[in-house]
Amino acid sequence: MTNKLYDTSLSLLTDLYQVTMAYGYWQSETAEKEAVFNLYFRKNPFGGGFTIACGLANVIGYINHFGFSKKDLRYLRTLTGNDGRPLFEEAFIEYLAQLKLTCTIDAMPEGTVVFPNEPLIRVRGPILQCQLLETPLLNLINFESLIATKAARLRLVAETDTLLEFGLRRAQGVDGGMTASRAAYIGGCDATSNVLAGKLYDIPVRGTHAHSWVMSFDDEKQAFDTYANVLPNNVTLLVDTYDTLQGVRHAIETGNRLKEQGHKLAGIRLDSGDLAYLSIEARKLLDEAGFQDTAIVASNDLDETIIGSLKQQGARIDIWGVGTKLVTAYDQPALGGVYKLAALRNEKGTWDYKMKLSEQAIKISTPGIQQVRRFQNERGFISDMIYDQEMDGLDRHSADKPSVMIDPLDFTKRRRFEAGQPHEDLLVTVFEDGKQVYKNPDIHSVRTRVQKQLANLHPGVKRFVNPHLYPVGLEKNLNDLKTELILKLRGE
Repeated sequence: MTNKLYDTSLSLLTDLYQVTMAYGYWQSETAEKEAVFNLYFRKNPFGGGFTIACGLANVIGYINHFGFSKKDLRYLRTLTGNDGRPLFEEAFIEYLAQLKLTCTIDAMPEGTVVFPNEPLIRVRGPILQCQLLETPLLNLINFESLIATKAARLRLVAETDTLLEFGLRRAQGVDGGMTASRAAYIGGCDATSNVLAGKLYDIPVRGTHAHSWVMSFDDEKQAFDTYANVLPNNVTLLVDTYDTLQGVRHAIETGNRLKEQGHKLAGIRLDSGDLAYLSIEARKLLDEAGFQDTAIVASNDLDETIIGSLKQQGARIDIWGVGTKLVTAYDQPALGGVYKLAALRNEKGTWDYKMKLSEQAIKISTPGIQQVRRFQNERGFISDMIYDQEMDGLDRHSADKPSVMIDPLDFTKRRRFEAGQPHEDLLVTVFEDGKQVYKNPDIHSVRTRVQKQLANLHPGVKRFVNPHLYPVGLEKNLNDLKTELILKLRGE
């Protein structure tokens, strides 16, 4: 599963300062210096208690197609500095022409439940290459993870009801629409209205008809009957063009004709008005007429809050069509992922650990070659510990030795994990020295993984209002190192 929409190099999909920094590394002869960068986010979106990692498949596609084309290089030659002279010398352009990625990239598998400050992706390799990957990786991971998380929240509130993504017409351009359809399916939607996404990503497609279909006929009954004649095996009728309940009665008349032909009325759709009241009344009409198996579909600017409210009101809705507020992540338009340098290999061959300071504790980065260890018990996930996998050797964290985890924002909060505590290390190697070594699962397997992951979370973490804070912290030695570096950098 790769980026099938853009089956070509997108190496210029970056910010200019990434290229100028790459030029600086090349000029200063530090381009090959080994570095480690971590991609992570600082806060769960939507005020929630979890995030769904998504976008790795398109990262893999991007990496596999990485390379500066002749057209790319021709464009870079046209860039000039403030003095009007070329920004890059020709020798650097030729260097880019020959550049092949040799980075080792570890990542959380798509569909993994993740939390703030955990590395979703760790990039290790020549610093010039790592730098060039910053913007595209953030672009590919941030948006898909955001939409997958939104869809997962919708799935939680919709429970076993059918959930459809109807957002293409309101999405942020072609790529926004395609990416959102893919991420929404992974997060928990059952199908999309986006036919191209269905074709490229093997997502089920669903749809009804628009108000314009009804309005193009002399009356609603004629519109419904004609639609049923044309598509007798796919009849879901939009009933709110004029008078919703009268539209339901007209749909029932069409449904009776379908029954005579050996077909059935699959559903009716409500797209405006008081959806709770109208769905209850529509259900009564349908049941009384013998259409107990006809589904009621609802749309109209739905989100998880509105769906939850409608359910509390007793709405008789079987299928939820969610558009704008899903594909645009309406209430939080960005995840806010960051990409920070965490270590540099020095001339002695050992690691110099790097970190960014800030007056805000949440913005202080964590150094190290990080890995995330997820502990669990018979009830599910209980805690995630971030550790440095090369500090004193990985075997120090083996299952036969205890571990201590510290909350980096409150050192008094500690957890001890005894030897033998079941766990899983979450980052897996995707590229080794530039070569893909990870087999990407199909989109349906990724979607299933999301639901399995969520099932292992405590219910309090999944609630929408004041969710329980899932414990994530630093292994004690990494926490001590971070504290030591902070004091050193502040001259204390």
